[in-house]
Amino acid sequence: MHLPELAAALTAPKSTRPAADLPPAEVRGITHNAAWVEPGFVFVAIRGARFDGHSFLDEVAQRGAVAVLGEGLMEGQPSPLPYLAVPDARAALADAAAALEGYPSRALKVVGVTGTDGKTTTSWLTRHLLRAAGLPTGLLSTVGYELPDGALRHFPAHFTTPEAPQVQATLRELLEAGGRAVVLEASSHALALERVRGVEWDVAVWTHLTQEHLDFHGTVEAYFAEKRKLVERAPFAVLNADDPWTARLTGLAPAETTYSLDGSPADWQAHDVEERATGLHFRVTSPLGEFAAHLPMIGRFNVANALAGMAAAARLGATREQLVAGLASFGGVPGRMELVPGSEDAPRVVVDFAHTPPSLDKALDTLRATTPGQLWVVIGSAGGLRDPGKRAPLGEVATRRADHAVFTEEDHRETPLADILAEMERGAREAGRTNFVSIGDRREAIRHAVGQARPGDTVLLAGKGAEDTLERGADTLPWNEVEEARAALGARR
Repeated sequence: MHLPELAAALTAPKSTRPAADLPPAEVRGITHNAAWVEPGFVFVAIRGARFDGHSFLDEVAQRGAVAVLGEGLMEGQPSPLPYLAVPDARAALADAAAALEGYPSRALKVVGVTGTDGKTTTSWLTRHLLRAAGLPTGLLSTVGYELPDGALRHFPAHFTTPEAPQVQATLRELLEAGGRAVVLEASSHALALERVRGVEWDVAVWTHLTQEHLDFHGTVEAYFAEKRKLVERAPFAVLNADDPWTARLTGLAPAETTYSLDGSPADWQAHDVEERATGLHFRVTSPLGEFAAHLPMIGRFNVANALAGMAAAARLGATREQLVAGLASFGGVPGRMELVPGSEDAPRVVVDFAHTPPSLDKALDTLRATTPGQLWVVIGSAGGLRDPGKRAPLGEVATRRADHAVFTEEDHRETPLADILAEMERGAREAGRTNFVSIGDRREAIRHAVGQARPGDTVLLAGKGAEDTLERGADTLPWNEVEEARAALGARR
């Protein structure tokens, strides 16, 4: 694509020179990060909270950029490159990325999944069910992304959803690899920052909403407003009838279906749920009829994720028989209620991403039901402005639901770790509980819990899941929670 064509694909761009005078330079890519600019790229100058992209114009020109997109130069500021003024720089970044990749989502069946908890498991389940139905399906989730070959790959940036150019490039790669469908986990940040603008959805799945990311959104209402965009943009919605917020989503999409685990009136309902050694067994009432289902996972709440995945897959053509077979063969999600292999003379160790008070409450409640001994939890809370208000509630939930809680680090960033631990301790003490200890080093905290626990006990390592880094102050360290658990189990011998 050449620069005049790209300008024509954007919403009302205004060039500093007439469109006919734009150089016919070939556009090889687009980015908002000056360090990522390569020859032939268009640079999008975004005015952010910390930096203004307009201060990097000379740098990107030296790197070989062919043009700049932005919301306007400062008065008297020259541009060394052709400058296209747009109403919204982030929207232009997404629109240009989709145009450069040839709008790949138009050739795919696209399922978007949003909500506070359950997004990743529901995304993986839906992907698996679609593949079981014979539809070559890819995945973009917080754990990584997959092409139809099933190999898990990772984005270099630590985003639930990567930036718009990476989203569109991945969809193009998926399409060229033979993909016909994709399941995309859509975070509130991705929706607010236009990272998934230009994706043409077929199905929107809503899990549920609880308080999170208020450091970014400010209020729960603003958080909800961003999440609801996915439902507004899709022609078909799968809504959780058990979530109070769903009442405000009904009717936004042209067509919808509902699901319920807890007995709310819904199109897809689960009954007679049993947690056995082999996993979850339940009966389903649905538009496809009534049938028995088996999901080899821990946690009653995962039945709700299964209902959502089945409803989405059914919308794209999966049959009842394919759904039943697909559920029974599901292999789980890395870092989501992931059981770490151990010996019979060791405690059961489970790794889970639970990092909010409601999700931690659910995880511990689930494990309590299948723990004959005592229940341990290792939990931290993120630093910076990442929801500081949840630190004390996490301490309260951990000490109420578990017999022993170990408070530790979890990406404390620039926030003093001692301050975070003090807040978690306050939450426990104000509830009248003292069944906790604080160990700042996460590795030592894990070794303490696993080393002290006995056979028959369960140790939940909560908060990190499958994340591959640990942010300690200004340092970003490589991290693998499952390997840390294996090492702690090995140290018992």
